[in-house]
Amino acid sequence: MNFAVVVASLLLAATSMWSCSVLFGKRAAFIFLAIAALIGWFAEEMGSTRGWFFGSYTYTDVLGPQIGSVPFVIPFMWFGLCHVCFVMASLVLWRRPCPPASGWIPVTLAALMTAMIITAFDLGADPYFVYVLKAWIMAKKDGGWFGETVRGFEGWMIVSFVITAAFQAIARPQLVTPLPARAQLAALMPVLVYAGMIVFQIVMTQPIALRVIAFFAMGIPALIAGFAWSQWQASKAAAS
Repeated sequence: MNFAVVVASLLLAATSMWSCSVLFGKRAAFIFLAIAALIGWFAEEMGSTRGWFFGSYTYTDVLGPQIGSVPFVIPFMWFGLCHVCFVMASLVLWRRPCPPASGWIPVTLAALMTAMIITAFDLGADPYFVYVLKAWIMAKKDGGWFGETVRGFEGWMIVSFVITAAFQAIARPQLVTPLPARAQLAALMPVLVYAGMIVFQIVMTQPIALRVIAFFAMGIPALIAGFAWSQWQASKAAAS
């Protein structure tokens, strides 16, 4: 088991749980965790046993003990990534860490943007987990993406879209009122976490071409989200 990766994944989930609780309330945070964990586990279980969503693959023992065929840490990773990218997507689209309304258009836009930001992360993460960490073994590689199958990215888009859309439909997240002082950090934390992922991929991902891709594919939404966060802060200050 790669202890560092497992701990980092659990810290991602814990940080996301705190951020989600501060911004949307504890009820919404637990709903998000439950939805992401259940759907994420189901998708991965079907992928590793039946080849659904991501292609056929088998997990090794790198990510620790398993629930069925899926390492226990994977559902927590799904939650952590979905929350981080949901807040970023909201900042990119509306300059606030949450969609302004619960209609089907904001829900769809937020889910789609979240899925795209997550998949941008996965462009470099998947080859790293497969070829460097050897966290799972693909049964078939089509060579479409640095020797890796491109079907996995379709799965990431679909699963993350469904998780985020379901969360919005069930929890109807809105910013808590009044916003606590720590909400400023809670909204910035996802951007900082994503920026940390960019640095990690630029330093560690192989082959080197993926480092350049990570800089642009992940860097653009991170830069926009960071600037949008500063605008959100400015609008709050002007309104007070």
